[in-house]
Amino acid sequence: MNGDLPSHSSAIEEKLERQHRSQASLSYWTRPVSLPIPGVRTRRLRILVPNAGPFNRLHVGRMRRKRGPLLITLACLAVFFTVVLVTKSLGHSDWGDQWQQGSSVEPSTLVFKRMDLQRIWKWEVASGHYPSTQPIPAQIRLTKPLMNPATPHQPPSVKPSRYRQPGALDFVTEIRGAGPKRVYLDIQSKPPNVDYPPRPVPGSVADLDHIMKHCDFGKGKYVRDCLEMLRLGGGLDNGERIRRDDTVDWRYIYVEQADNETATYQFEDTTAEEQAPLFRKPAGRKVEDPNEGLLKKKGAEWEPKVVLSPTLQHRPAQSLPEACDPQNPRVYHMFWTGPFTDKPYLALMSFLYTQNTGIHLDEWPHDSKTCRPQFWLWINPGPAAAVPNPNAVRDMYDQLKSSPWASPFLHPRFKDVIQFKLWNTTEQLDGIPEIKDEWRALQESLFNSGGHIISVKQKAPPTTALSGNASATTTTTQKADEDDLLNRTGSKSSSSYDRLSVILSDMARFILCHRFGGIYLDADTILLRDWEELWGWKGAFAYRWSRLEKYNTAVLRMNKGSALGTFLFRTALKNGLDFHPMSVSRYTADAYLEGLLLRLPDALFDAAWLNTENYQRDRPPQPYFTEFGDFFDTPAQNSAAPHALGFRGFFRGSYSYHFHNFWWKPFDPARNFPDLGLRFKAGEDIARAALREEKLKSALAAKSKLATGTNTVVAVVPTPSTFEEELADLTESDKVDLDWSIVMKRTFEAYIRGERPNMYGEWIKW
Repeated sequence: MNGDLPSHSSAIEEKLERQHRSQASLSYWTRPVSLPIPGVRTRRLRILVPNAGPFNRLHVGRMRRKRGPLLITLACLAVFFTVVLVTKSLGHSDWGDQWQQGSSVEPSTLVFKRMDLQRIWKWEVASGHYPSTQPIPAQIRLTKPLMNPATPHQPPSVKPSRYRQPGALDFVTEIRGAGPKRVYLDIQSKPPNVDYPPRPVPGSVADLDHIMKHCDFGKGKYVRDCLEMLRLGGGLDNGERIRRDDTVDWRYIYVEQADNETATYQFEDTTAEEQAPLFRKPAGRKVEDPNEGLLKKKGAEWEPKVVLSPTLQHRPAQSLPEACDPQNPRVYHMFWTGPFTDKPYLALMSFLYTQNTGIHLDEWPHDSKTCRPQFWLWINPGPAAAVPNPNAVRDMYDQLKSSPWASPFLHPRFKDVIQFKLWNTTEQLDGIPEIKDEWRALQESLFNSGGHIISVKQKAPPTTALSGNASATTTTTQKADEDDLLNRTGSKSSSSYDRLSVILSDMARFILCHRFGGIYLDADTILLRDWEELWGWKGAFAYRWSRLEKYNTAVLRMNKGSALGTFLFRTALKNGLDFHPMSVSRYTADAYLEGLLLRLPDALFDAAWLNTENYQRDRPPQPYFTEFGDFFDTPAQNSAAPHALGFRGFFRGSYSYHFHNFWWKPFDPARNFPDLGLRFKAGEDIARAALREEKLKSALAAKSKLATGTNTVVAVVPTPSTFEEELADLTESDKVDLDWSIVMKRTFEAYIRGERPNMYGEWIKW
């Protein structure tokens, strides 16, 4: 045996041996010092201080010989840390980059007392807006279980006494289901009709708890696996169900049994939690602060008792007298500023191609079991910081009629499903009862995103009925610089980004959902499947900001006049009316209300995001994007996929795709006009003529530069004959390999032209 190995007869001796070694090592590097204790003459305090002896004996001599290199090393370290500190203090000028630093040291935004947070939770649960079995945060400190009419009945569970805190009331974190039973569906096309997937079952509901189980990035789930589950569970793998394993656990769509009685629970305006102490009072101690553990916003006062509307009644879709639930309006909202382009055009086209709009029927049946969705496109006339004129509505429709990208949607065939609406900031803010009497105090700092404020002051009092608008006004004699930040209408390039409109849209989405209900979509979004079962989930949701546990509100679902909306608007008002997604993330986290605004995985709405940030590249989904620009310029090594796979091969299973800006990048450079056939030829001709004229001017300008040998552009006015000659050379042919953006646009347009069915095999009827 090796003599260096210790031999102990018991674990106790081994422990003592290790303790002896650690004490010996400690005595080598420390030495005891005795200090007098004030007021005690007979005793002294013994402490250990560093022992510099070993260090001096062993290393002082060597350090003297290496003093020069040591000083140089210390100087380099000092310079390095100085640069780091200066860079961190200066930060970045772009407000969007600040959020990458995290929010661990950010100040609290909370202005609601605990009793109001309890009331908000109770209101949402009683109204059926929490179809989840996830527990309520313990920090809410409920003392009675809540009855949830949106989850199936379940027996009460009693926590064993050994898990209860001694001397404390029982804080309830779970919610007791009391709603109808759920039947999970096996959705798939039936042979031989397997060419297209079936439409979702009317009134069906997506179990978002179950989706989180398979798709949560925070628990190591892959987007690729999530999309497969969404495809199979949603019946989108029509005729291509290759897996033979048991996929029962992938069924995430259910219907509620209408014959099961659902109890109605009234909201208690005065709760037991407001009256009873949170802990039993120990002998000789004061009663605990009811808001103990909550961190209030610095310098702010607690909100007065929150005023909430009467609770709603949760009812299964099958028990409703009509297909549409008046409490749950099925409306998509989108906000747009500036000239109408191919971006909102593609969003509307994807809506017609995927949703059950009824344009494949002669007319919508009055006894239909399906609720017909609508798309409301909100138009903000002119720059974001401008007041609409008295004729704004008429001017808006005149511009829509003259726009080749917008005019097709004014066709009578679409009048029941697509509506254009005028956005008015003043009218919209006045329509929010929670802030209508107070928001004007913030009118000069209304453009607030993440605490970064773009000040817009009124230059002159407006003369119209919109005098309360918080935006700046312009005189008729003043010529606005179109490229100025305050006067931009849309983002024409990456260098002339319309930031004011983006900030305004951050607020607009919450206003629209709180006033009207429905789902808000960013304009850089295209729909990829029917959202029937998402409408069935009556809770509020957004989705995850890539790898961060924050919200991205490019997709936002909220209920009309909800308690959650009241909380968000009152909190935002006390925080500068800031509706940046990261700010909203702080609001809900500080108040322990994140469960009421569910943060869904990226895979449902933004399946490429994690890959673009260098995550999950070992098993990426199809298609494989390493940056968002790949949607418009597909890399050569992947460029066979768009034309070969088409719409079916594009993130199959996702509900939508978010291509993250690129407003200035055309979907289809070779055919940058609406290609909808003879029915809309007039608008197409206008777009073609404008495109040709633009190309001709660019070509002639380039020739003029070459002729003069300078960078000065010489104006050349083409004659008609010259114009036609130049057009022959300007005709742009298709790329050899079509990009994904081109395939999406041409697929949607072929459906409107009547050359192919939509994604569910339905042909349009004119």
